[in-house]
Amino acid sequence: MPVSNMMWVEKYRPLKIADLVNQKEVVGSLTSLLKNVTEIPHLLFSGSAGVGKTTLAVCIAREILGEGWKDYTLELNASDERGINMVRERVKKFSRFAGLDTDIPFKIIILDEADEMTADAQTALRRIIEDTSKHCRFILIANNISRIIEPIQSRCAVFKFTRISEKEVIAHLKEIAKKEKLKADEDGLKAIFDYSEGDMRHAINIMQAAASLGSITEESVKGAAGLTKTKDVDEVLKLSLAGKIVDARNKMIELIKVYGMSESDFLKYINEAIYRSKVENLVEISETIAKYDYRILSGANPEIQLSALLAELSKFGK
Repeated sequence: MPVSNMMWVEKYRPLKIADLVNQKEVVGSLTSLLKNVTEIPHLLFSGSAGVGKTTLAVCIAREILGEGWKDYTLELNASDERGINMVRERVKKFSRFAGLDTDIPFKIIILDEADEMTADAQTALRRIIEDTSKHCRFILIANNISRIIEPIQSRCAVFKFTRISEKEVIAHLKEIAKKEKLKADEDGLKAIFDYSEGDMRHAINIMQAAASLGSITEESVKGAAGLTKTKDVDEVLKLSLAGKIVDARNKMIELIKVYGMSESDFLKYINEAIYRSKVENLVEISETIAKYDYRILSGANPEIQLSALLAELSKFGK
């Protein structure tokens, strides 16, 4: 059976809060809150990648706002536009015009990767949260809660998401395999979990890549792990060290713009790639990556900084 072109991560993304894998405590608390929608505070979801934070945020918007939820929900990814202007312009514009139906209690603003925002942008956001709270609720999503400023944390109900267990990841993958009429053996599914480390999104992507090679076995999963986008970061590193900066930059931009890899993930993967490839100048290269990580976190333009990083890496290959 041909593998569908649609990404399984989207095809099987839960639409209802109750369908979320794991996170029973978070789901339980939120279900209680939803009994009295008008009393819902701003929410802050924290936890590692691929554990259901964004999915749950969208489920909440669907539940509260009903059929036309998209018209009253603004989704922003702070890693794309994390500066103060994004906060002022997009959020203010959306929140300023109430235009609410009588059936709708408030608009919802989902701000993904909020921990990638600069402290200045977060301070501006705090003010907007205060000014618009009559007709807007914010759902902030962060991998690292310690990067969210305290005044924002104190204005939100904080929910910490846990890693998804091996048993639950494998059970969910089995469900998808059944729906896709796919053969999957236990060793193959366990190998997917080992590669993904509790990141459900990554696990589903690996399984889809493995399915394109045939049934899900340990061998096909090993092959598929080589097809996932983290391996493309290895390629970016090789091209940079070989002095092919334009090719390296094009591939880096493709990963970020087309495949949606965040800049912080790109830096994390390139850091791992360096240690795997046993390059010379390890100390200097690690310091270089740390320098650009800090610059991006401080609010510098990510595309310019990552291009400069690749250019600087080319010096180490000579």
